[in-house]
Amino acid sequence: MELQRGLVVLAKAGRDKNKYFAILEIKDSMAYIADGRKRRIEKPKCKNTIHLAVTNTLLNEEQLTTNNMLHKALREKGFTKEYNMPQEYVAKGGQEVG
Repeated sequence: MELQRGLVVLAKAGRDKNKYFAILEIKDSMAYIADGRKRRIEKPKCKNTIHLAVTNTLLNEEQLTTNNMLHKALREKGFTKEYNMPQEYVAKGGQEVG
């Protein structure tokens, strides 16, 4: 799946390794990601796209408008640290997880 706004991704490297985020913007080979809690929409994390594993989940524009809505969408789809997403939800194009 091609990287695009609203796509849920898994961070494979860095301080936020093994955490799920939504892509807010793509510029060159960098993605700006947020989760609505630690990484808020107002100040997204800039991450190299090679450090992201793509999932099969795409959030709609409405879910990306506020931090609460973004976090709620990720939580409802099971992408929070309280719940570990099964491996089959990560697209084949993603690298090995955890």
